[in-house]
Amino acid sequence: MNRMNKALVRRETFAGYAFMLPSLVFFLGFVIYPMIQCVVTSFFDSTMNRDDIFVGLANYKELFQDKIFIGALWNTIIIVLVSVPVVCIFSLWVSSVIYNMREPFCSIFRCIFYLPVVTGSVAVTVVWKWMFNNYYGIFNYVGKSLGILEKNINWLGDERFALGCIILILLTTSVGQPIVLYVSALNNVDQSLVEAAEVDGATKIQCFWKIKWPQIMPTTLYILVITTINSFQCFALIQLLTSGGPNHRTDTIMYYIYYTAFKLYRYGYGNAMGVVLAVIIAVLSGIQFKMAKSD
Repeated sequence: MNRMNKALVRRETFAGYAFMLPSLVFFLGFVIYPMIQCVVTSFFDSTMNRDDIFVGLANYKELFQDKIFIGALWNTIIIVLVSVPVVCIFSLWVSSVIYNMREPFCSIFRCIFYLPVVTGSVAVTVVWKWMFNNYYGIFNYVGKSLGILEKNINWLGDERFALGCIILILLTTSVGQPIVLYVSALNNVDQSLVEAAEVDGATKIQCFWKIKWPQIMPTTLYILVITTINSFQCFALIQLLTSGGPNHRTDTIMYYIYYTAFKLYRYGYGNAMGVVLAVIIAVLSGIQFKMAKSD
């Protein structure tokens, strides 16, 4: 009997790994190998039409002497510091308002907020580019009609406003998924605990912080990590709207990696930026996990 059980376990184990094999091969070939290759190439002066030259840490030393990279890093940090808390707080507030609504209305609001997520980034960007147009854009039209603006503003071409416009667009495309996740998390909160607290005289705010908040903390942690990663990887908006301009004011690390690797053909230098970005994201994610566990 034991031999039959062991044979059955071996067959099931083999079948399980056989089903996993295609995904495992894909993961190793298209995720793990490129990651290793990225780290290795970051120690080389790698470009087209010649062999790679080993330079050690020269690429990393150059990074922190590169004013454009420092500016791109600073812009990326600003985007993260603004977008992550705003997305989380706004999403939680909207979810708290709509999750108690009747089903048709709750679904409608979720659909409205989630629509920019499933809409193509190019389509969304084209709409925003029209709204920010300095000749016939809706923002200039409304601003002048209300007397707020004296003349048209080149929103995406002015150093004072360009990065703020990018952050605004990023916020509108980032809140859809957190709202859907928060609505689901709030619906899974044990309502018997909430009702018992209300009977004992607890206010809505006390019920939220003492009962609901601890139960939705895993969802909050997931949203924090995903939003942080997405903010650090902001690229499509920059590429389609400003290409890093004006005067590198909207450069981000992701866009500068693209520009360095595929415009200047400095693959080793671009990979060094990618390694630095990966380390930053890993450290911040670890801090977020630790803070969430401590709570």
